[in-house]
This record gives sequence, structure tokens and C-alpha cells, in this order.
Amino acid sequence: MLFQKHRHGHTSGNGAYQNIPMELRHLRYFVAVAEEEHITRAAARLRMQQPPLSQQIKALELELGVTLFNRVGKRVVLNGAGKLFLSEAREILTHADNAIKRVQRFDLGEEGRMRIGYTSSASLHELTPKIIRAFRAAHTLISLEIEEGAAHDLLCAVEEERIDAAFVRSPVTQYATLECISLNQENMVVALPVQHPLASSPGIGIDLATLKDESFILYRQVNGSGIKESFINCCREAGFEPNAVQEVHRIMAAIQLVAAGMGISVVPQSLNAIQPKSVVYRPFDPPTAVTVPLNLAYRRHVDAQAIKRFVALSQSLAKTLSAPDA
Repeated sequence: MLFQKHRHGHTSGNGAYQNIPMELRHLRYFVAVAEEEHITRAAARLRMQQPPLSQQIKALELELGVTLFNRVGKRVVLNGAGKLFLSEAREILTHADNAIKRVQRFDLGEEGRMRIGYTSSASLHELTPKIIRAFRAAHTLISLEIEEGAAHDLLCAVEEERIDAAFVRSPVTQYATLECISLNQENMVVALPVQHPLASSPGIGIDLATLKDESFILYRQVNGSGIKESFINCCREAGFEPNAVQEVHRIMAAIQLVAAGMGISVVPQSLNAIQPKSVVYRPFDPPTAVTVPLNLAYRRHVDAQAIKRFVALSQSLAKTLSAPDA
């Protein structure tokens, strides 16, 4: 229903059109006749017979209580009221057509709004900005909103549909409604204060077992981020239990404490540009001795096409990065 009935007050003219249960097809009929100024030509344009169209126009005028056309021979010409109504009808039809196009584009995943989250360490991986940049270029009608936070907070936000997907370093096994894809398995490196004895040989790989007597600053988020647990397992395989002098909830805080000389830490390789004057980053030997994933988490039963396209694009670009010649 295009026009709602007012319960109070009066209308101007002959009752106006606020009481009329008008449909879009009535407006389309009217606009066609107004533009053609001829019932037969308008009927042909609308692909309908002339008599039903004439009846619809007469019924429209009767419902409005307003004469819209003057009959001049075989022509029908808008009068003053008709010209005013034509302007209103065109505006309504334009809004309706735009709404139809937008909802169709939304259903196809071509328009809408998406909210993406990432952790601080995930944001520094080369894939994360690459994916976001490529998606924005391919889907210019989709508005992207970006949010940074802790892994647990972001994953809860995905579950609660406050954001649509999140780049994290952790698995999602503790979140019943979520699923994730692994985009990359990144090598970890040892972050050392510049004054540390092991910092004198940058670029040379370190055997994990040689770190058994070191003081570690470990990174652990609420409910476990997976990084600390994975590193401890690697240490146990190397024959020792790491000595944790401090635990922090954000990986950037771990690097700041290393820079302050509080201990050493193990961080993703993509963070090796942080505090370059105060921290030395050395790889492991072999480089894959300790790794951490970059995961994209999203709701398991998501039906929005835009999110599905974001996931598919992320998988495609991840494969390109992992290719031998990438």
C-alpha cells in the first residue's frame, strides 16, 4: 500500500491520495499514458490491451477523486493535477526501482556492509591488507568496516553477529557456531633485546633447544590464543619447559617488554619490523621449528553472499601466496 489513511485531520483538494490503497502497477499505467498521451500506444508499451488500461486509468481517477487527463480527440493530455501527480508518481517509481536493484545486488553479494576484525598480529601479516584491498577493489558497492581487537573478543563478536569475519592466530574449536580456514602457516622468530648475547648474530638460525635457560615473555589471550600452547608443545618436544617470567595478553606488549630487556619472546615473523632499534629478530633452525597460523574465522552457516565471496577471495589469495613462485 503506497498511501496510508490519516485518522485525524483533513486533506486538501478532493480528498487527496492519502486514503488510496494504490499499487505500483497503477502508477506505471498512469506514467505510460501520461508520456504517450495516447491510450492505444501506452497499452502497446505496457503489452496489454487498450480497454483494460482505459478502465484502470478511470478507476485511478475515481479512487483519487481527481481528474488527471483532459481528452482531446484521441489524445489524452495531463491537466494541472495530472502534471503534479506525474512528478510524484515518477519519484515513487524511481525509489521502488532503486530499492529492487539494491536488494537484488545485496542478495548477489554485490552491495551491502561487511564488518571485518583482526588481531594486532594478524593485521601485520601481508595477506590481511592484501585481501581487504582486493575485496574493496572487486566489490566497490560493499562498505567495509574494520575493527581491531583481541582474538577471544573478535571471535565472540563473530558468534554474536556483531562482525562478519575475523583474521586471528587461533583455532575456533571452542566456539560452537564458528568455522575457520587456514590462510597461511607463518614461521615464528625469536625476539631478543639488543644487548642479549644471542642478538649478536642476526639472521643466523637458532636451535630451539639452546633457549632452555632463557626467560620468556609469553603471549596468551583469554581462553588461550593457541600461540602459547603451540610454543610450549614445541619446547617440550625439544626437551625443556620454557621459563615464563611474564605473560601478556597482547603480542605487541610482549615485544615492548623485550625492548625493555625484560626477557625474550617468540613472535610471528611478520612482526620483525616492530622496535627495530631495540629488538633483534632471529629465525629458528630449521625456520619451521615453530609456526603459527593465520586463520579467517566466520559463522559456519552463513548465508550472506558477500561473506561467502570474502572467504572465497581469501582462500584464492592465500593459495597464490603459498605457490612456489609466489
